[in-house]
Amino acid sequence: MGKTYQGAGRSLKVLDNINFSIEAGSTVSIVGPSGSGKTTLLGLCAGLDQASSGQVELNHIRLDELSEDQRALIRNRYVGFIFQNFQLLQTLTALENVMVPLELQGEKHARSRSRELLEKVGLGDRLNHYPAQLSGGEQQRVSLARAFANKPRILFADEPTGNLDVETSDKVIQLLFDLNQEAGTTLIIVTHNTELAAGTQRIIRLKGGTIVSDEKQH
Repeated sequence: MGKTYQGAGRSLKVLDNINFSIEAGSTVSIVGPSGSGKTTLLGLCAGLDQASSGQVELNHIRLDELSEDQRALIRNRYVGFIFQNFQLLQTLTALENVMVPLELQGEKHARSRSRELLEKVGLGDRLNHYPAQLSGGEQQRVSLARAFANKPRILFADEPTGNLDVETSDKVIQLLFDLNQEAGTTLIIVTHNTELAAGTQRIIRLKGGTIVSDEKQH
């Protein structure tokens, strides 16, 4: 699989000859220096973007053969996301933010499931707070609850601790792994955080758009 961007009369190769598969239920981190193609790779794996060459399969479905709308349906059904900047809807409360993916799927018990998840991440007393009333760590815990709400088969986390201090970051890491283990979700994390990467079963290292190592840890 490769990815090349065209622009201003020149092409920029961001990823080249990337080839790997991930076992269901496993935890993997993708690490490497800034500009090595980590976030681009995550976007391709999740079907947010299309590869320039090669193919991408998600849950045994060929993403490169699908339209944008079809890829969106696959993401809604199988995928959860956690972002560095939380990406919560500012006009919705913590509870309403977690309910969004469930309501999109027509889940009848969206409110009670969302409440249960927020209690699980320690925010049972913050249900009706808006993102602006929450600390960074609390916002990221809301986004954790939202990511697991629709029981995704696979969860993509892009620098989930990037905007958090060390102590808050440690709590979020612990919650992420606890929720993930309980749900049996496949977890793929792009991170600069060596402690976070060390907690995954496998580390894929990128440099200059290619994989330089791919090691199982435990």
